[in-house]
Amino acid sequence: MKQATLHQLKVFEAVARHSSFTRAAEELFLTQPTVSMQVKQLAKAVGLPLFEQVGKQLYLTTAGQELYATCHDVFEKISQFEIVVADLKGLKQGGLRLSTITTAKYVIPRLLGPFCQRYPGIDVSLTVTNHERVLENLLHNRDDLYIVSQTPEDIDVSFHPFLENPLVVLAPRSHPLAGEKNIPIESLADEPFIMREPGSGTRKAVQALFERHGVSVKVKLDLGSNEAIKQAIAGGLGLSVLSRHVLALEGLNSQITVLDVQEFPIKRYWYVVYPTGKKLSVVARTFFEYLLDEGKEIAQKTSLQGVF
Repeated sequence: MKQATLHQLKVFEAVARHSSFTRAAEELFLTQPTVSMQVKQLAKAVGLPLFEQVGKQLYLTTAGQELYATCHDVFEKISQFEIVVADLKGLKQGGLRLSTITTAKYVIPRLLGPFCQRYPGIDVSLTVTNHERVLENLLHNRDDLYIVSQTPEDIDVSFHPFLENPLVVLAPRSHPLAGEKNIPIESLADEPFIMREPGSGTRKAVQALFERHGVSVKVKLDLGSNEAIKQAIAGGLGLSVLSRHVLALEGLNSQITVLDVQEFPIKRYWYVVYPTGKKLSVVARTFFEYLLDEGKEIAQKTSLQGVF
């Protein structure tokens, strides 16, 4: 193991976590042959195979399982060391690792801009992914702070709302209901709907509201991307319910409009979350306080005025 490198351990951990060389390569911005070579060299240093292929499925060997557990210990120790170093450096230097759900990509970069201008010595790593992957990162304590739209149920965390995330009904600007006021929610029963993928927080909130009012909508299309849904709406494929923040960059010539429907918007919030008991570095603690104290005001100043 003296010949093993920290980079090889990070590559191996990603492959083991995803059970896939391809997905690990995508996460690490490496080519698949590079990932395979790193794992091969690490296995040579260990002296035993780390993976075995059964059909199309990749499995850890016994040695691989032991090394995977060891990686978590090593990375946790390094993370603790980084916190100590960051505290020693104060806010002159340091790193901030954030993991956020995809919808928050419309807001978090806008909040990071003023923060990074205020503290130019800080390097920020922002991971934008789906809700399940954010929870996985949270469970394994891979980042400093996490931005979610629904608080985890099975993980012991500290969570704090910092910004409203209202869900609204979106339609093509040419839709017959566009411009009408106080539209009965029952009117949506006759409309084709485009929904986020099953399991998404947005979809759960929408379905819960419709069920409470006895409204059964026709789901015409499931899409896992807000941008894809916006394009589908503009193309006249149906209505959808998304965060009002997805319109932040649309401008006055947008082909999408918000319908004034009863019971909408659905009130939701974005939360900044971290594991209970986690010791935040001075950088993470400063960004955490920045979100709570200034998040809403700065979000509204950075070209979101037309969204609310």
